[in-house]
Amino acid sequence: MKRFYKSIPQIATCLMLTLFVLSCNTEDMSTMQDDTTASLYEIIEANSTYSSSTAKAAPKKGSDPIAAIAIGADFTQLVAALMYVDEQLDAGLVNLFLNGTDQFTVFAPTDEAFSALYAALGIDGITDLDAELVLSVLQYHVTTGRRASNSVVPKNGMRTIETLLPDATFDVYPDLSIMAIGNSANIMDADISASNGIIHVIDTVILPIE
Repeated sequence: MKRFYKSIPQIATCLMLTLFVLSCNTEDMSTMQDDTTASLYEIIEANSTYSSSTAKAAPKKGSDPIAAIAIGADFTQLVAALMYVDEQLDAGLVNLFLNGTDQFTVFAPTDEAFSALYAALGIDGITDLDAELVLSVLQYHVTTGRRASNSVVPKNGMRTIETLLPDATFDVYPDLSIMAIGNSANIMDADISASNGIIHVIDTVILPIE
């Protein structure tokens, strides 16, 4: 997990990730972010196969890894959280989702979801929280394997999703709602296909504690 990146494209992607998070408040980077976001949302729209009336076949693998997609598509706070636990705990999550070969399904909260969490907790940002707690929350948003909407959203009843956080699950219902241990959320978009997994966009940071 700590090995050096093997190719120039991977190095470029990693540098872009770091520069984006550290410099997102500058005017020039803001312009770059807007351009990147627009481009990535085009990818999202092209790859999304979810319909509220029916779950279609799983999408083919995308060309970009999960972390690369997360850089611009309204997931800047999620990326910041990943980098925070990497810096504080040497968790290796950025490298895992950028260069790892294993497949994962990520339920990714938007920036607005993180902002709502910060407001509810009365904090300014992710670094105001304990890193171990943030790691647990991040693990709660990920399950192993490539799980498209047809294996996440049930036609009837509910479907329980096991997460990377040991002994922690959440339930998904046909109306796209998620019932977590500590709160609830909704799936806003589904089946964003990455080379190493699938992203489902959710509107709330789900919590593994009550």
